[in-house]
Amino acid sequence: MAEKKMEKESLTKEALQSKLVDLKKEQMNQRFAHAAGQMPKTHVMRQTRREIARVKTKLNEAKK
Repeated sequence: MAEKKMEKESLTKEALQSKLVDLKKEQMNQRFAHAAGQMPKTHVMRQTRREIARVKTKLNEAKK
């Protein structure tokens, strides 16, 4: 977990924005898979949602 935290802290604003776009696309695909009943591990949706929140928090901190 500490390694991931260090990775996020070292990312630039542009890298965080591109990561956010990728996570949003992944979240959309997960929603479709879940609706179709093809997603056996639904906890992944929660992890993605929380990762999006973490990236957004970092972006907001960078604004200040």
